[in-house]
Amino acid sequence: MEEELIKLNGKFTYILFRNEENYYTVAKFRINDQNERTITVTGTLAQVQTDILYNIFGKYVEHPRYGMQFALQSYEKPLPSEREGIIRYLSGIQFPGVGKKTAEKIVSALGDEALSMIRQDPLCLRTIPDLSEKVIESISEGIQMEEDGMEELIRFLNIHGIGMRNLVRLNKAYGKKALEKISENPYRVIEECDGFGFATADKIAMNLGFSVSDERRLYAFLVSLVSDMTMSSGDSYLLYGDVKQEYEKQTQGIDSDFDEILDLAARRGLLRVEKDRIYPKAQYDAEVFIASYLKEFPYRDLPECPDSVLEGYLTALQKDVGIEYDESQAEAIRSFFQNDIQIITGGPGTGKTTVVRALVRLFHMMYPEHTIVCAAPTGRAAKRLAELTDTSAATIHSLLQWDLESNSFGKNEDDPITCDLLIVDEFSMVDTWLMYNLLKAGRNIRKICLIGDEDQLPSVGPGSVLRDLTVSGVIPVCRLQYIYRQKNGSDVIALAHAVREGKADLSLYKGEVRFIECPRNFIRNAVLDIVRAYLDNDYRIDDIQVLSPMYNGNAGIHVLNNALQECFNPPAPDKEEYRYGYQIFREGDKILQLKNQPDDDVYNGDIGILEEIVDAKHSEDHVTTLYVNFQDNVVEYKQDGLDRITLAYAISVHKAQGSEYPVVIMPFSYQHSYMLQRKLIYTACTRARKALIMLGEKGAFERGIATSERYVRKTTLCERLLSDSI
Repeated sequence: MEEELIKLNGKFTYILFRNEENYYTVAKFRINDQNERTITVTGTLAQVQTDILYNIFGKYVEHPRYGMQFALQSYEKPLPSEREGIIRYLSGIQFPGVGKKTAEKIVSALGDEALSMIRQDPLCLRTIPDLSEKVIESISEGIQMEEDGMEELIRFLNIHGIGMRNLVRLNKAYGKKALEKISENPYRVIEECDGFGFATADKIAMNLGFSVSDERRLYAFLVSLVSDMTMSSGDSYLLYGDVKQEYEKQTQGIDSDFDEILDLAARRGLLRVEKDRIYPKAQYDAEVFIASYLKEFPYRDLPECPDSVLEGYLTALQKDVGIEYDESQAEAIRSFFQNDIQIITGGPGTGKTTVVRALVRLFHMMYPEHTIVCAAPTGRAAKRLAELTDTSAATIHSLLQWDLESNSFGKNEDDPITCDLLIVDEFSMVDTWLMYNLLKAGRNIRKICLIGDEDQLPSVGPGSVLRDLTVSGVIPVCRLQYIYRQKNGSDVIALAHAVREGKADLSLYKGEVRFIECPRNFIRNAVLDIVRAYLDNDYRIDDIQVLSPMYNGNAGIHVLNNALQECFNPPAPDKEEYRYGYQIFREGDKILQLKNQPDDDVYNGDIGILEEIVDAKHSEDHVTTLYVNFQDNVVEYKQDGLDRITLAYAISVHKAQGSEYPVVIMPFSYQHSYMLQRKLIYTACTRARKALIMLGEKGAFERGIATSERYVRKTTLCERLLSDSI
């Protein structure tokens, strides 16, 4: 039986290659879904335009060199359809339990006036055969909750392919005036509705006939450009010349004065300008607040405890646990109690865990009436912190009661965190914006301890908070450097420290840490062989984590995930599966969470097992549902939530940060040269608890560890901490 073609809707964004004689084309294609994934499409296209909606038909294939691609067989430009817009609306997130097939059935029965009919008389839904009471109730309640004017908004936005999530946000923000407000100025939604970017606002504006040289458009574009550039580079600010050059490049042919638009953005407060530096408002405000807070900290003092009392407790603790702390560990402990805020940094095997455990025990002894809160950027890091301190720990987002839809925090200046001591682990992962929100909610905190490894990768978001705090010298820093050799994983620790120094002699490692040389085209099969060998030696698939620097290429995450799934969790009659884009989710799969979901207590970087897939035809709400078990926390995903998970047999080094695995396998290829640098390799090494198997092109590994930071992030937090004024 021939495999059914996959249909995707979206836009071509960039032409990588095109032969004008036979029209063979290789292009980037952004899928029109909630995640807006970009894929590589190959095939024959007689004509191709960027930024125009297409339906493309074909199959996902694995290229031996370039990885996963979509082999196009045919394409079409879809005609706008009001009917399709209504179907998208009814199957949207505001009507739980209503899938696309149910929505199609309703529109087929009631026609293009379905929404008006339901609003006037919800009982008309009872005339549709086989429509469950639950679905009728869901639609009736959802329609009644909508403000007047929603139908007109649907008619306009859906016909032009604006996503349902944005439609709901607009209605929530503006109600019945939504169409009036966006018709007046579509670019206002970037500031006033969370989740809107320039591209979506511009799409609305162009449909409304706005000029490309409209001042409101150019202002919104500049603000968006600065934000995008800082997110891409990790900088807190950009240089005036760099922003001007990029702005003029992207607005070439448009009558525009960069300085006038910049002045407008600065006057409105969305961009901040200092000397030749241009900041997004969020980054500027974050740096200023962090510096101000730390200069005034603490706002409440702890009762003083004499040094003699501390020494007595320290001696008693060492006897109780049977440990004699070395000089650097003892100094870190004493410094913690002598200072209001403390940074403890060190690589693997240097005793950070031992010190943190001691700090918590001693704090309880000296301040039995005071409270401790422990936090970490990821769920796994928080769980590990809770285990080693024998106290509760949470992710920072959970501690601050982050709301996914509004991208805001429940804990803030008006409702602060209640605790006396705050301990934050894996602090290298904390970006400026998250630190800002943590401290905004920290007026009641009396003492802070920040723990991290300054040699690991910086945060994904802009800023280098750990680096800036340590370099400034305004906060005491204890660096643990003595390496405690452990029986298990000692070679991993030794290699990690050698990589950190930029010199690793791979010939010294033959056991659980080793490098297997092979050409890049053999990496895929070599990874499968290594995983198979560990599984044959009583390891579980959960114990083994493949880390790759990049998603694309024949040693990239996409190819390796596909290969590992097919080898170790192949199709079977007793296993349900569900295709989502280029991925197939199958019962038994290892699953990675991509975004924070605080309501479900699952966070970016958590890994679980796909336990069950309930097909739409067997579910009460007629929607396919996936159930993933994250260490006894079962989370359900319907279609609108599948952009938040992916296969986890192979993941990026960034996603692994904050977690540890018994066995880490890492491929090296010259294809990854752009990403390979010392901090990334060091971070990958420190994820392995016992065994680290590297393979591929040894030259790529050697070039990587010889490369210090390719790009040093531009920030001014250190400067602000050292300044007499903020």
